[in-house]
Amino acid sequence: MRRMRLSKQLFVTLKEEPADAEVRSHALMARAGFLLKLSSGIYVYGPLLWRVLRKIEAIVREEHERVGAQELLMPAIQPRELWEDSGRWDHYVAEGILFHFKDRKGAEVCLGPTHEEVITTFAKRFIKSYKQLPITLFQIQTKFRDEIRPRFGLMRGREFIMKDAYSFDATAEDMAESYKMMREVYTRIFTRTGLRFMPVEADSGAIGGAGSEEFMVDAETGEDAIAVCRATGYAANVEKAVSRISEPEAATEKVDMHKEPTPNARTCEDLLALFPGLSITRLLKTVLYEVTIGEAKQVVAVMARGDREINEVKLINHLGALNAALATPDIVKRVTGAEVGFAGPIGLADEVRLLADSSVAGVEGFLCGGNETDTHYLDVWFGRDLEQPETVDLGTVQAGDSVVEGEGVIEITRGIEVGHIFQLGTKYSDSMKAVFAPEQGKQQPFHMGCYGIGISRVAASAIEQNHDENGMIWPVQIAPYSVLIVQMRVGDEAQDALAQELYDALEVAGIDVMWDDRKKVNPGAKFKDADLVGIPLRLVIGRDAADRKVEWNPRRGDDKSVLGFDEALAQAKAFIAS
Repeated sequence: MRRMRLSKQLFVTLKEEPADAEVRSHALMARAGFLLKLSSGIYVYGPLLWRVLRKIEAIVREEHERVGAQELLMPAIQPRELWEDSGRWDHYVAEGILFHFKDRKGAEVCLGPTHEEVITTFAKRFIKSYKQLPITLFQIQTKFRDEIRPRFGLMRGREFIMKDAYSFDATAEDMAESYKMMREVYTRIFTRTGLRFMPVEADSGAIGGAGSEEFMVDAETGEDAIAVCRATGYAANVEKAVSRISEPEAATEKVDMHKEPTPNARTCEDLLALFPGLSITRLLKTVLYEVTIGEAKQVVAVMARGDREINEVKLINHLGALNAALATPDIVKRVTGAEVGFAGPIGLADEVRLLADSSVAGVEGFLCGGNETDTHYLDVWFGRDLEQPETVDLGTVQAGDSVVEGEGVIEITRGIEVGHIFQLGTKYSDSMKAVFAPEQGKQQPFHMGCYGIGISRVAASAIEQNHDENGMIWPVQIAPYSVLIVQMRVGDEAQDALAQELYDALEVAGIDVMWDDRKKVNPGAKFKDADLVGIPLRLVIGRDAADRKVEWNPRRGDDKSVLGFDEALAQAKAFIAS
């Protein structure tokens, strides 16, 4: 029988890693034949990777169905009109990530990067009464994002597999309960997939809503920076994180504001060299942005302390902007009258909106740009020389900051986002007029939640956390196969018989097993392939087959041993069960 004999499968491994592989998961999956790159960010999932993805999907389905969620399937192609109703079309087009085009009749459509508009339309049509609530619907489907820079293999592709779920409730309190339930669902899912993860506070981004959390997998190669305090348990994506920072140095005397020549001093480092007695906490930089709000562009200036960085996500959220980009040198020259590096809050053009990060609060007698090339102002005081601008948290948390509540110090680590959950509230039901009849009173909008898991990202993240110099080491829960039988000499009567018996016994026990029965491949090459593919348990049939002996050889660790057939089978069952 063919079954899962390796000699009968399409199985090709490569000696060299692809030149464009930036992370280990991409390199190892490409070498093992798990995927094939067709174009930037677009991949074919090979048979072994597809088995992994199906196992992840099975765990996701089981945990969703356990709490009564219902699966459906929504179309990948979505009409522009739905996105106009929600108000998100312009945002996604402005970001440049939406695949959109016209059909043969001239109607504009897009390939769905997400499905809030479609699910809200579905609920609007079929959920009419409070008696039908609460309801949670989910799907597993391919999503599309025209990433500017696809990278890291399956981590950031233009096409990817995602599970998205949506809850519908009658009240905000009920929505919070659904959110709590799905948070527990996610915890069980990622625990079952064998990942080391943590939930962190997150920015809701273009999805919107009042609050959200990301489920992050610890990984040095992660794209996301996470602010973590081990003492208090605080964890947040740096896009969202808040902190307490050190107090600024106090000014020794209050002297008049005056100009100082600062030739070619365009950076904080340059200025500190010119004014060695001045603390960087009394140096305020002014950064200019061009932001898009609705259909209009506006120049915004943001003040921040010299030792702090501006968080552009917080800036966009505060302004309700579609995007924000550093102002070009031409714009800087127009609104300041100076070259780049000398912008300041005093004497800006009237068109500029001035904001300040909360790090400037309490700063006295500071240095700032003079809006004149090679010039800065020194000994500037808020309230005397300059009214303090609108001041909000627009800063990026840094390692060494203190947590806002409690005693603890923040460190910055890296993570891979594998899941994101949102409390949407009535954002979509209001804009799309999706209402239901409550027990009493007039019709009300649904309170919604949204819950995403990157199925293909989970697979890549598992490799990032579980590999060595020889290859992948799959968690048994999502491995393409749980057991690999490696037969040293195919055609040897004793080995053929024992391998067949072991294979049959494992299958009867419900264990998915692959049998490397390739005849023209030497044992060394078989072991190299086994290391690369990373099936968690190897049982080797070799020279002791006549004595019904099996070599126990897990992929992780060095605890090799030779066991009798019955003991090897019993231990294999226990290994998989654990």
